[in-house]
Amino acid sequence: MPALTVSKIVKSYDGNPAVREISFTVAEGKVLALCGENGAGKSTLMKMLSGAVLPDSGTISLDGREVHIANPADAMGLGIQTVYQELSLLPHLSVAENMLMGRMPCRRLSWVIDWPAANRIASEVLAEFGFADIDPAMLVSDLSVARQQIVEIAKALVAEPHILILDEPTAVLSALETEKLFDKVRKLAAAGTTILYISHRMEEIFRIAEEFVVLKDGRSVLSGRLDGVGQGNLIEAMVGRPLEAIFPERNRTAGAVVVEVEHLTRPGVFRDIDFKVRAGEIVGMFGLVGSGRTEVAKAIFGAEPAGHGTVKFSGRDANYTSPRQAVRDGIAMITEDRKGDGLALDASVMDNASLASFGRMSRFGVIDGDARKHLVDGQVSGLSIRPKGTDRPVRQLSGGNQQKVVLAKWLLVEGVKLFIFDEPTRGVDIATKVEIYRMIAELATEGAAVLLISSEMPEVIGLSDRLLVMREGTIVAELTPDEFSMEVLFMHAAGLEATTRPEQLH
Repeated sequence: MPALTVSKIVKSYDGNPAVREISFTVAEGKVLALCGENGAGKSTLMKMLSGAVLPDSGTISLDGREVHIANPADAMGLGIQTVYQELSLLPHLSVAENMLMGRMPCRRLSWVIDWPAANRIASEVLAEFGFADIDPAMLVSDLSVARQQIVEIAKALVAEPHILILDEPTAVLSALETEKLFDKVRKLAAAGTTILYISHRMEEIFRIAEEFVVLKDGRSVLSGRLDGVGQGNLIEAMVGRPLEAIFPERNRTAGAVVVEVEHLTRPGVFRDIDFKVRAGEIVGMFGLVGSGRTEVAKAIFGAEPAGHGTVKFSGRDANYTSPRQAVRDGIAMITEDRKGDGLALDASVMDNASLASFGRMSRFGVIDGDARKHLVDGQVSGLSIRPKGTDRPVRQLSGGNQQKVVLAKWLLVEGVKLFIFDEPTRGVDIATKVEIYRMIAELATEGAAVLLISSEMPEVIGLSDRLLVMREGTIVAELTPDEFSMEVLFMHAAGLEATTRPEQLH
């Protein structure tokens, strides 16, 4: 008997269908991958299962019994726990308080919280998850974003769920943290928990899931066992067309040096960084979490200036002390944290897209509304930002479309000679990734220099003309295309190159 059955479920917003008669079943103890590009209906489906949204029609059944999920409390009472992509922790409370919210143990015959018991329960759950080093008494605000994500997942595990829904759970996790999560998912499934796993990372889906459902335009268009399909089949089902090549072909020609970094150092963060990026060249930068990649990029951009060393831009000294100086000279930086650093979430698409280019849209110090609308509308159309209305707050857009707004903001800036992309496709679907790859390639073809920072090895290998590998705050290798491989890249990043040959990793 299936643990979960969804039958012809439908949901519309203001007459616009978001989910159109989606149906699927999943058995007890199975991991089901929910696949689909942004806007395919995954989030709406997840919200209906978790009680955040009511379906217009259709049924949901657990263990063969139809259930009515009117609110999140109903879902939790039925054993459904959801870990959303966006963190929902309270930063001013401790790890234990967040994990046990609504379940805090009390002293016998009183309403007084038993703090030792609370910390013990949280510690046990974290230890079983593989994170015994997280102190349950710590404030959540004192944890890294990755560790906050671990606490978010652990909060769901406290409830010992019957159905566990994970939405992009590894987006901010390191490789080691991801492995621990996968180990836990396998143990939960073996013990009978049914898991719905949502991810844009194809390699993760094939590693952790047994079955899949592909959603497109609010419908389930393909389903089955993963051992019977390939990545190409899933991608074609998601985007509606075959992808002959994910990474665009281009003429790889390098011109004059645009940015030159010499002996750049910030004590305790990175040291003695040397590299160049030329016009028309895409230089990839890869490293494991904590290797210092983002910090180097921020130093070049003036967001977190380095203590020592020099940066030269177009042959001139350019040790910027603020991003304003970098933007004025022709540097754009697409940051890894689009919501924290790249967007004003409550402002409109129009306001966000024009933030860095008001000078281009102004006359005598006054914004020309018509010119602004013409320029922004052009980028919204060119990048296929959905929905098209530019008055909509950015917060209401999907993650992929939010990322496109960040890109639109920098593409509207005139005279950019260097684009720094830091995790440009984090949390976006495969179709949007292909669009972003095409855009990055076009920028290089048009003569811009590109520094591409990414944790996805296929991404940096597929786009880069040269690859820099960082480990523990320093560049440990510079690779040319004939040396590109995921094995070699990982060995340098992990410090294994001296003792391990690529064939030993298979």
